[in-house]
Formats: sequence, C-alpha cells, structure tokens
Amino acid sequence: MDFDVLIIGGGVAGMSCALVIGSAMEKPYAENRKAGIILHQKSSHLQSALLKNVFGIEPGTAGGEVLKKGMIHLENLYPAMEIIKKEKVKGVEELEEGFRVITNKAEYTASKIVVAVGYTSPFRISGLEQYLIPHKKAKVSKNRIQLRNEDHLVKPGLYVAGTLAGWRSQFAIASGSGAAVATDILTDWNGEHTKVHDKLT
Repeated sequence: MDFDVLIIGGGVAGMSCALVIGSAMEKPYAENRKAGIILHQKSSHLQSALLKNVFGIEPGTAGGEVLKKGMIHLENLYPAMEIIKKEKVKGVEELEEGFRVITNKAEYTASKIVVAVGYTSPFRISGLEQYLIPHKKAKVSKNRIQLRNEDHLVKPGLYVAGTLAGWRSQFAIASGSGAAVATDILTDWNGEHTKVHDKLT
C-alpha cells in the first residue's frame, strides 16, 4: 500500500484530520506508518466564508486565508504527513484489502481513507454511490447529500468527516468531526483509546 491512511479533501474537516494524525506520526504506535492528504481546496465552502463566530480565530478572517495558513502549518510542523497538491480525486475503488484512489493525475492505494469533501450534489467521486443518502441535517430544498455512516465509519477502513458525514456546515463542527476521525484512526493503530495533546513544559 502507498499509504496507511489517505485523506481526501483539504477543507476544515480534512485539514483538522491531517493535523491531528500528523501530530502523532512520531509516536511509537505510528512508527513506519505512512499518511497523506490530497489537498484540493478550490471547491471548499470555506473559500467564500467570512469567519466571525469561531473560537480562536480573529473575527473577520477570510476562510481562504485559514486554508492557506492551515497548509503552511501542516507543512512546517508535521512533514511526515505527505501533501499531494494540485490533484482532484475522480474515483475510489474498493480492493480486497484497502482502497485505490484515482485522481486526475495519478492513482494511490491506502489501507484506510477519509473522505472529507463537501456535501454538494451531484457527488463527483465515483465508486461511493452506494453509500450516498440525503443529508439528515440540511434543508431538503438545498439537495445536500452525505455518506451513510455510524460515528464517521462507513465501512471498515472507510471514514467520512465534516458535512459529508451528516454534520451541519459550521467551522467548529467540521473541525471537530475531522479531529474525531483522526483519533479513531490513531486508536486503531495504538490498540487503545488515543488522543494527542501538546502541553506547556
């Protein structure tokens, strides 16, 4: 496999997931693990956001600025998280073990994948249609969709985060969803309940 975990989507949920997993890559339970994120951010709803009610972010910050700073944060602090830029995921194939992720430029295999793209219809990643259902927490008139899941898990090895997991479109909710998926993956790697905290010395 090319990756132990590959995150699809560079919005709030995807970036949050990548940051938490990235922060754990030097832990003993992550030794020899390979993690990556396909960082396609052009279609993120955050591009048009003006953030005023988000804890820890300066009121009036543009969402696009948060995306840029998040990428720099990930690159500088957690280089073990491989960032794949300027590629857009076109399809996902379920393998006997793991998944094949097909972009407009390449193909990657991964034991686990996290799908953290928006909840807009039509859904543009082929191979996951069987899991699509109407979004449970959006106006029917908006025609939003989600992947059927239980606590972010669609099926073994296949996770969904953010609005596509059925959460409302709020920055803090999407961020928490991505972090939750990250800790579930780290828990699986570690064999016991796991979270990653940095502390003042």
